[in-house]
Amino acid sequence: MKPHYRVRKVKTSSGSTAIQVGFYKGKRFILEKHIGSSKDIHKIDELIGITNEYVNSNSAQLRFDFNPQSKEILFKRGIKVEKSILETASEYLENIYQQLGFNCLKNDVLKHFAIIRVLEPASKTKSIMLLNKYFNIEYKRTTVFRKLAKLPSLKEKVEHLATKYAKNNLGFNFSLVFYDVTTLYFETHNEDDFRLNGFSKDNKINQPQILIGLVVNEIGFPICYDIFKGNTFEGKTILPVILGLKRKYHMDQITVIADAAMLSVENLTQLENHKIDYVVGARMGGLNLEEVRNIASMLGRTDKNIFKQESVIYEYSTKRARKDKIENNKQVNNPRLTSGVVH
Repeated sequence: MKPHYRVRKVKTSSGSTAIQVGFYKGKRFILEKHIGSSKDIHKIDELIGITNEYVNSNSAQLRFDFNPQSKEILFKRGIKVEKSILETASEYLENIYQQLGFNCLKNDVLKHFAIIRVLEPASKTKSIMLLNKYFNIEYKRTTVFRKLAKLPSLKEKVEHLATKYAKNNLGFNFSLVFYDVTTLYFETHNEDDFRLNGFSKDNKINQPQILIGLVVNEIGFPICYDIFKGNTFEGKTILPVILGLKRKYHMDQITVIADAAMLSVENLTQLENHKIDYVVGARMGGLNLEEVRNIASMLGRTDKNIFKQESVIYEYSTKRARKDKIENNKQVNNPRLTSGVVH
């Protein structure tokens, strides 16, 4: 699976601002591409625009940008959008909402706020203003907060409708699902029983958050989800979600694909005990040298060559080998290490 790319701005020793693309692995930022650097604010804005285009074109997640104000290509051509009309986009999304069967929920607040969330993500208070601004849909703030508080009661119905659509239109049969976890943080520093500080995927370590465990099919269509306290370790979320899905739909066979960080030895054992198959990316860093040499010999340094050993599949990648060689040579030639002194 592709990583979730992020844009990073870094001050250099020369006083310039460097624009980079990368992703977080744990708390460490992994640099994917250096876009450029400049001291000029307009040039920096242009670099950020180029970076956003790179992220959008290389991200695993599809992005629908209905707001032309943010289009980088318009910015580059010096075009300023004075007004945008979103009625057609709203009609398009409302049609999708209806096709999914959500109209039978008879909840306009859910429909309107789901649509505006796609068109222009914002806070609940600002969303009220945007609905009025774009579509002349008026809501009182107190009414919205009261009705939004009742939406969790619709969770089971929404998941049932989504699953029904996937089975009838997308050929979904529960045989293969993908599971992942993300975090949602809150613009506050006050915690409660559920919104708690924890490991943040958004690097917001001082703000409370919640965890969301999401199950999707092979094309990314959501099947079900669950939420957890913000300080929950993500490895403890997969079993209740997947086992709950299996019980709910009385499935005899299911294969789940997830990140290696969530599938500990204990979790894998539990999945096997419940007759749930799994696919997980294995790390070779823990293997001894003799095992690594044996695997390398079987792969024969042939790109895309695959070697299967019991339940583990190894694949050789020329691109990855080239990258690893460069990184290893950097370490070997590091003067701080070759001199015997580590600073």
